[in-house]
Amino acid sequence: MPPKFKDKSKRNKAPIKGAPQVVTRVRTPRDNEVIGIVDQRVGGNRTVIKCLDDKERNCRIPGALRRRLWIRPGDTVIVRPWEFEGDKKGDILFKYTPAQVEFLKRKGFIKQVESEF
Repeated sequence: MPPKFKDKSKRNKAPIKGAPQVVTRVRTPRDNEVIGIVDQRVGGNRTVIKCLDDKERNCRIPGALRRRLWIRPGDTVIVRPWEFEGDKKGDILFKYTPAQVEFLKRKGFIKQVESEF
């Protein structure tokens, strides 16, 4: 349990670089959600994502996540395909941290994919 600070300015202090991140619980895809890797930013709130079901989707970042979720090429995300044109389009729901990605690789959720990132 982290210490409780009386001084609120220290609560938002950046984590120490090089300190190991402990993964306690990782969000896994539910129902028809798919894990994907961001290939490129297209513009606005759109990205091209290579999903692990061997499909490439043009995905958007929904309005609720637009300012909170910063996406770069190479990031691992959860995608929900659309009901209409689900093989080509989808929404980004969640972005994994590097420690969570390593956990998913160890557990077998993510196959070792050759990527040019």
